[in-house]
Amino acid sequence: MPELPEVEIVRKSLNKKISGKIINDVRVKNRNLRLKIPKNFETNLKRKKIKKIGRFSKYIIIFFTDNSYCVIHLGMSGTIHLLNTYSKKKFTNTSFYHSPHLPKKHNHVEIRFNDLKLVYNDPRRFGYILFISSKKELLKKFKKFGPEPFSKNFNTYYVKTYFRNKKKNIKNFLLDQNFVSGIGNIYASEILFECKINPLISVDLLKEEQIDKIIKQSKKVLKKSIIKGGSSIRDFKNTSGDKGSFQNEFKVYNRENLKCPRINCSGKILKIVITNRSSFFCNKCQKIKKLLY
Repeated sequence: MPELPEVEIVRKSLNKKISGKIINDVRVKNRNLRLKIPKNFETNLKRKKIKKIGRFSKYIIIFFTDNSYCVIHLGMSGTIHLLNTYSKKKFTNTSFYHSPHLPKKHNHVEIRFNDLKLVYNDPRRFGYILFISSKKELLKKFKKFGPEPFSKNFNTYYVKTYFRNKKKNIKNFLLDQNFVSGIGNIYASEILFECKINPLISVDLLKEEQIDKIIKQSKKVLKKSIIKGGSSIRDFKNTSGDKGSFQNEFKVYNRENLKCPRINCSGKILKIVITNRSSFFCNKCQKIKKLLY
């Protein structure tokens, strides 16, 4: 699943290409996504002018000039493609997973402009597209979400308060969107490695200095990934055809049995499963006492 950095790359790509454009037509070929697309979806979007493309957590938000919105969640396999109306050869992919050939079978929604059409493709259909009529409704949708890692509200006081009297392990908390929004499995492993914190440690055992490290490294790791163009899983490319390169910076993710990259550490990277998700960590510099592997 695309995480915050990859969705941010998609947002930037779309913002450059479709901001200021007016939607001429909307075609829905399959309404049965994770959230069923209502019959008035096409009417709600037609003739809307796009003000900008925003993002919250892993959600893309299309801002219209009349203060309505369209929210897109890519789910596990959703991708967004831009096709030039006048030339079939001019193909632009803004998605996390790059595919050189657009499989029409899974093209569920088309949003058409004068010179471009935006295609939402999703083989597994875990994503969705949702029209939201007002700012009040938009805020309501994200009301239960925690702050983003870049937010000033993601601070020591907030984290200590949230962890109070809780026993869940830190890895599960980092994946909990009610606690902090936008961090997924890849970046949770990388953040905890940078902090030298074991993913299985219970949050009630964390010291304040460890909490400060988690906050700092969350911002640092995600920011670096955005600068690097995201993590290219399979063949992710941006609209310029460039691959993201943060996967080359992975310290632990998907590096099972390799030597720890930290200087003067003789450990190796282990892989365990926590709540049905793979977790990677160093058995030396992320070790906690009385923990059996």
